[in-house]
Amino acid sequence: MRPRNSALLGSVAVGAGAAASIALGPVTNYASETVPGWARDPGVVWGVFAALGLLSVGLALLSRRLDQEAGAAGTVGAAGATGAAGGPALHSVRVTSLRPPHVEHARVRGRTAEIERLSALLARPPDGFAVVCGAGGFGKTTLAAALAEQAERDGYTVFWIRWQDRDSFVLQMTQTAIACGLTEAELRDARTELVPLPDVVWRRLSTVRKWLLVVDNADQPEQLGADQGAIADYRGWVRPGGGGLLLLTSRDTSRETWGPRASIVELATLDDRSGAQVLCDAAPQAGSPEDAEKVSQRLGGLPLALRSAGAYLSRPGSRHRTFNDYRGALDHELPTLMGATGPVRGSLDARQVVRHTWELSLDQLESAGNPVARPLLRMLALAADAPIPREWVTVGMLKSVTGLPLRGRDVESALSGLHQYGLISFSDGTRRARAGSVQLHALVREINAFLLDSTPGVDATLWRRVALARTTELAERVTADSADWVLARTLAPHVEALFRPGAPAPANRLDNVRSRTLKALFAAGEFALAASLARAAYEADVAAYGADHIRADKRRHALASALSNLGLNSEAAALLRQTLAHRCRALGETHYFTLQTKISLGMALSHLGQHEEALALLRGTVEERVRILGEYHRLTLVSRSNLANALSGAGRYEEAARIHRETLEVRLAALGPDDVVVLQSKNNLAGALDGMRRHDEAAALFRETLRQRESALGPDHPRTLDTRQNLARALFHLGERTEPAALLRRTLEGRERSFGPDHTATSETRELLATVESRPALRNRRRAFRTNR
Repeated sequence: MRPRNSALLGSVAVGAGAAASIALGPVTNYASETVPGWARDPGVVWGVFAALGLLSVGLALLSRRLDQEAGAAGTVGAAGATGAAGGPALHSVRVTSLRPPHVEHARVRGRTAEIERLSALLARPPDGFAVVCGAGGFGKTTLAAALAEQAERDGYTVFWIRWQDRDSFVLQMTQTAIACGLTEAELRDARTELVPLPDVVWRRLSTVRKWLLVVDNADQPEQLGADQGAIADYRGWVRPGGGGLLLLTSRDTSRETWGPRASIVELATLDDRSGAQVLCDAAPQAGSPEDAEKVSQRLGGLPLALRSAGAYLSRPGSRHRTFNDYRGALDHELPTLMGATGPVRGSLDARQVVRHTWELSLDQLESAGNPVARPLLRMLALAADAPIPREWVTVGMLKSVTGLPLRGRDVESALSGLHQYGLISFSDGTRRARAGSVQLHALVREINAFLLDSTPGVDATLWRRVALARTTELAERVTADSADWVLARTLAPHVEALFRPGAPAPANRLDNVRSRTLKALFAAGEFALAASLARAAYEADVAAYGADHIRADKRRHALASALSNLGLNSEAAALLRQTLAHRCRALGETHYFTLQTKISLGMALSHLGQHEEALALLRGTVEERVRILGEYHRLTLVSRSNLANALSGAGRYEEAARIHRETLEVRLAALGPDDVVVLQSKNNLAGALDGMRRHDEAAALFRETLRQRESALGPDHPRTLDTRQNLARALFHLGERTEPAALLRRTLEGRERSFGPDHTATSETRELLATVESRPALRNRRRAFRTNR
């Protein structure tokens, strides 16, 4: 009904009420000299009186209702939701309860820190507001509902608004203000546009205390700002301050959107233990907590996926009833298991389905004029499950698959949009993730790759070829220079994908890429990444050419070298024996490749304590290289250095020290004092001196080498860590404890960062640190030191 008609009917209704009152006058005016005849009967008089009274009250109520309808319609219109002069009528606005959804607080797992932070904001409302944000499926609504339940228990009044559209939101904000005591006069000011409605509402909210107002699913923040203004202006519906706490949940994670007064709580995935608790809460019959942890790990700790898995496992008709069965099925049934059990109708349904929830964000980005976001996310999903170098993404690759006339700023805008909605993140720079590298959650990657394959009219094979070709181009730039180490680390998992069946690069380009990347990884001390890449290349060549082919031998040798550097000497020795047998038959005993394999096998056997066989192999390589190349050739010096290290391993320190000193002098004259090979010789000589109980001389040489290695390689390079540990041991042998303990603690931190807590080198450092901290100094006690080849 139009406001003008409502007002007219209201006037008529009030007039009718007045007329009824006048009509009662003759009945009730007993002082009148003339009384109508019908009024002389008391029964008639009182009947008429009652009828007219009821009519008057009814007409007055009708007048008030019509006036309220006109006023409410004017309020929504004043908010500028539709642009119409009068705004929509009440019956066109969707109204929902202001009650929060029910959540069992005890079953909200892994969010203790976040709830404590929000509880502190609620107890002492800041001059600001809170935003719980993150990509779809991270449990924003659940966290807000848990806080709401806690707030109600603590005596707070809670209002919950789930975003549907602007009209409904404005109406519910007005309802909230009325519940907080908003007066008719204040509403009248807003209706007549004397005061903007947000000002009226927030003025009221600032006068009362102990309330929590949640605006859930505020994924279109621009709708909450003032007309032609940003949210961060704080002139619209989002304002800092008030007597309670305003809490919004949103997929928008941008500080730029929410402004400086927002306390942003960005949600991460759940750890494995918390994820397992979610699964066990939902399906306690499905298996042990340990089995549930494996499912949680497979699902990447994504709360929505965990809830979906728990619901599936709890249904009696499900095919997979245990955690282990479900985890196995995920590898080939993930889209089905993460899909809806029925048709998805509307955005509220889609939010609850892993397969569809992220499409809502892409739809919003597309409607905001960013059509590149969806194809960019699909392309990123084709890379390996690892950080992706920023330079991997190019305009050309997206043009070639979409046919869109793109520019660089379009791709930049798409990356920013995906980041804003929490679908990607950017690394701030770590040892194995170049600063600015793009990162995707594992399930975001898997689901988007599936959606690419299932999109009609899209040639997914072409997309994959383009992705792999881009990895090849980037890897062909890598060198062993330290400037490229970070790129090599970041790119290594993606290079592995090139060795899967169907990779587009020809064999010679693959060889070049593998060789360049492995050299850079070995130089950087990234032996775990090197081993993974070498294994992928080895398995690919065995499948293509057979285990006895010369290409397979090359890959096997590279894999064994990486494993040996990781301390996995038994596996390395087995691979090297196989390689040596093939190379002796195919190439002869003295071929370059054969001698290389003998050296590697000799060192692996030395680390395994098989000293006689190790020394025999290594002496033989020295003799052959002296005969073929001469005494001072670079490769001869490598053989001599390895022989000396094996002698130290066998406790023959004097002989080892003599060879190391001779090798150092030759290398120093040829290469200079700061070359990495010279530093290897200095480290190894110092170790032999320490074994000879010349601890002062050893400690001085270790200290000098440590300084040079920290400068040349960095403080956490494996070679630097080796020397720092060796220095600590030498000082401990001299009777010191404070400095050795400090050096070992630094070494342990570096090893844990580089190799993880369970690596053999990490365990060795941990044990030595415990010895230093708990026992007297090991004076004159011979201990193994870490040598470098």
